[in-house]
Amino acid sequence: MTNTPAQPTAAGVDAVVPFAVEALDVRGRIVNMGPVLNSMLARHKYPAPVNKLLSEAIVLTALLGSTLKFEGRLTLQAQTDGAVSMLVVDFNAPDGLRAMAQFNADKVAEVAAQDGFKPDHLLGKGHLAFTIDQGAHTSRYQGIVVLNGTSLEEAAHEYFQKSEQIPTFVRLGVAEMLTKSEDGGAEHSWLAGGIMVQFLPQSLDRLKQADIHPGDAPEGHEAHQVEEDDAWVEARSLVETVKDDELIDPSLTVEGLLYRLFHERGASVYSPQPMADKCTCSEKKITAMMQNFSDADKAEMKAEGIVHIKCDFCSKDYELDANEVFKD
Repeated sequence: MTNTPAQPTAAGVDAVVPFAVEALDVRGRIVNMGPVLNSMLARHKYPAPVNKLLSEAIVLTALLGSTLKFEGRLTLQAQTDGAVSMLVVDFNAPDGLRAMAQFNADKVAEVAAQDGFKPDHLLGKGHLAFTIDQGAHTSRYQGIVVLNGTSLEEAAHEYFQKSEQIPTFVRLGVAEMLTKSEDGGAEHSWLAGGIMVQFLPQSLDRLKQADIHPGDAPEGHEAHQVEEDDAWVEARSLVETVKDDELIDPSLTVEGLLYRLFHERGASVYSPQPMADKCTCSEKKITAMMQNFSDADKAEMKAEGIVHIKCDFCSKDYELDANEVFKD
């Protein structure tokens, strides 16, 4: 196993680390997030169940977005009728992340109190969209997955199977950490991690996958089955054994996890790609957005004089003079 850079890449360093298992024709990525994740969550003060779901979405977006080979944006957006009605995470290449959620606090508390609660239970029926924007001179691409009791891991698998047609497996892990503060109280923080593996053989014949089960097939209908490539079955089966605590354990390095999984095959580890808490909002963008308001809204704001607009992602409050913004 090779490692670049020389220092071990420990959990919580806010970086995506690419790797390859050449013997299995597998490429993958591992992400560990700590301070950057907490920076994004702290400004919103969301309930813990929402933070856990949003953390999963941030990790998934970091895994997917870091594969972009260009200056562009990948957006994960969920809209549902559940306790969390909207979830948005943006990845702006090469390293910028921002995230927000909209939810009903009473419904969140009710769902979270149920036995066997999992973060995806906060998502009701709806859809999850993965949007890739490569810039002004290219077409925007969007893949949509139906949500109906679907976890973010399952949604990612379906997205790659339908849209990319690449055998892909994703594991996500999130944990809330409680530490004693100087005043004797408890300080809350979060750790999150994820691993994604993809089967990328040279021969397209080896990429065969079973069709996604239609869900409403008549009784007696046999699901489509294919004989998957042995190398992919081995790689996926190994990653399926990864536990949540292995993804968020600060003492477990990326190399240590990969050695446990692939020591018989050997894995190559490449330079980490740092992640950062970066919002793309600006006074210029806010001003441009305000130009789209109706004439009635513009007149009302001009009468008020000073208007305050808060960014949903970074919570920055913009104080603008409406008479300057809408001057003739």
